[in-house]
Amino acid sequence: MMNSTFYPTYFMLVGIPGLEHEHIWISIPFCILYILALLGNIMVMVVILMSTRLHQPMFILLSMLAFNDGLLCTSFAPKILSIFWFDARAISFTGCLLQMFFIHSFTSIESGFLVSMAYDRYIAIYKPLRYNSIITIRLITRLVIVFVVRAVVLVGPCLVLIKKFPAFKTNVIAHSYCEHMAVVKLAAADIRVNSIYGLFVAFTILGVDLLFILLSYTMIFIAVFHLPSKDTRLKAFNTCTPHMCVFLSFYSMAIFSFLSHRYGKKIPPYVHIIFSDIYLLVPPMLNPLIYGIKTTLIREETWKILKNIKNNCRTRWNSDEKRTCHKI
Repeated sequence: MMNSTFYPTYFMLVGIPGLEHEHIWISIPFCILYILALLGNIMVMVVILMSTRLHQPMFILLSMLAFNDGLLCTSFAPKILSIFWFDARAISFTGCLLQMFFIHSFTSIESGFLVSMAYDRYIAIYKPLRYNSIITIRLITRLVIVFVVRAVVLVGPCLVLIKKFPAFKTNVIAHSYCEHMAVVKLAAADIRVNSIYGLFVAFTILGVDLLFILLSYTMIFIAVFHLPSKDTRLKAFNTCTPHMCVFLSFYSMAIFSFLSHRYGKKIPPYVHIIFSDIYLLVPPMLNPLIYGIKTTLIREETWKILKNIKNNCRTRWNSDEKRTCHKI
């Protein structure tokens, strides 16, 4: 296959090149991260849905972020775990393109939501009296539509360009999922257009969004420094610092992943691929903690729901016990 070209009906995912014998051990932290991300985001969505107190624009935006995070990690984590556990490396050509589309689209939408959360904090701190008139359901709906359309319009052509390749050198993808450049490098054709367009999409989405986030938080910290109360300043810093950590971890690992495919020839493949996997798993796992549990209202509503569930279970248990005793 290496000496001839062909058009594959399926691809073979390697997993993590160079660490194939350690896949079982590597799967343990990956599985834990995936379960935590899934459970955390489901919990946030359920709490916001069940509590009328949380039916506000900010929390609706947070529930949409949680929904996107759940879809993002589910679009690739089950396949990675199936490679680690069952050596199920094969993925159809169409399935590979769909996985690529969903991963990059959900990543783009994730970036848009992070920009929205930064803007929400900026308005809350910089213009608190106008917050309710600026952050509305109508604005949130428009932002979600813009993020989805942007993802489809920018990511869609990547798939079209790959479909136009006349042949491929091999069908073995040296990656754990169908990443754009990992698939493009297999083509037996000129890939300069694909590489340039991939960089254009990456910097159009991640670069522009990161610029807006940094601008928002610069304005936030300027406003915080001008607050009269020291306690208020500390509270604002404690709220914003974890958010900044999430932003920096997401964007730094994303940019590293994109650039190392093109220019990181001296970087060991397993380092690049582990970073690529982590940047898709860690933010969905951290977001429910940073934006959910640390938010007072969500924490209060979560405890209230858990307390109601506990009381209902106790009531049912007592009623069932009484019925059993009555029958005896």
